[in-house]
Amino acid sequence: MDLSHDPDFFAVLTGSYRRRLGAALVPEGADAAWLYAQAPFVVLAHDGGADPRFVYANRAAQACFGYDRDELIGLPSRLSAEAPERAERQRLLDAVARDGFTRGYRGLRIAKGGRRFWIEQAVVWQLDRDGVTVGQAATFSEWRDA
Repeated sequence: MDLSHDPDFFAVLTGSYRRRLGAALVPEGADAAWLYAQAPFVVLAHDGGADPRFVYANRAAQACFGYDRDELIGLPSRLSAEAPERAERQRLLDAVARDGFTRGYRGLRIAKGGRRFWIEQAVVWQLDRDGVTVGQAATFSEWRDA
C-alpha cells in the first residue's frame, strides 16, 4: 500500500506528533504531498509488528538512506542500523513505546550502499490511530557521514 500521498496516514503522522510533542510536524497548510516530496527533513515510519517494517519514507529519507521508495517500504527497520548498533536502536524503540516519544536522539545508521552516518537531533514518536498504537515514526534534518 502506497502511503506517500495518503491523507489518512498524513493525519496519523501529524496528529500523533502534535498529541505527543505539543507542536506541529509540518507548516500550516502543508499536506501529504508536501511532506512526501518537498519537506526539507526526513520522515520515516514503521509498523507495529514484532520485526517492524518501514511503511513510509519521504523523499528526504530515501535520499539519506540511498534507497528508492519501493526498496525501502517493507524493509525491516532494524536493517537501518548495523548489527552492533541494533541493541542501542532497540533500547530507543522500547523507550519510545514506554514514554510516547523522545527528542534529541543521536544514532549511527547505515545506507543501502554501506555508507555509515550519524543522525542528529532526531525525534521518534509513537503513531496511534483512534488510541491504538500502529507503529513509530522518526524525523530529523541533521545527518553526517561517520
